[in-house]
Amino acid sequence: MTNEIRPAVVLLVAFTLITGLAYPLAMTGIAQLVFPHQASGSLVEKDGKVIGSVLMGQTFTGDKYFHGRPSATVGPDPRDPTKTAEAPYNAANSSGSNLGPTSKALNERMKADVAKRKAENPPASVPTDLVTASGSGLDPDISPEAAAFQVPRVAKARGVPEERLRQLVAEHTEGRALGFLGEPRVNVLRLNMALDALAK
Repeated sequence: MTNEIRPAVVLLVAFTLITGLAYPLAMTGIAQLVFPHQASGSLVEKDGKVIGSVLMGQTFTGDKYFHGRPSATVGPDPRDPTKTAEAPYNAANSSGSNLGPTSKALNERMKADVAKRKAENPPASVPTDLVTASGSGLDPDISPEAAAFQVPRVAKARGVPEERLRQLVAEHTEGRALGFLGEPRVNVLRLNMALDALAK
């Protein structure tokens, strides 16, 4: 019996050390050497203080800023731990809402969001990504169309010419990765930081 158990235990310990310790440490070390900024979370600092990451969306409120996609993430309800409550861009609970196209709650929320967005820019059609959450609920980017849609509101709130803001959006539009992967996108955090820098 020990002849059968001993090799199993030795293999378990060996593979645990290799795949659970050596491999993750090696990959972490290589990542820190080759891509230190990305391996550390692509954090963004302002005045020596971390204010976010370019990889995760965050809530921007007020008319002076460009807004990101809605977030569908939730967290424990502080008033009742047995329930969940909306927790925008909650990295501990990355997920979509799982609400389908026939969901009444989703349709009502989207109608309200579309009406709110339409009030900001009546003549324009509302880009889909401004009223739908991404699959992770943490998406930091919006489409160039979604950024352009918000230009009139931000320009009015800041007293900046719309043309200058359109130029700023164009400057912060990233193309497809490798020229063919994904869609053009605008990182909301970087765009808003550039927007704040305009005022200086």
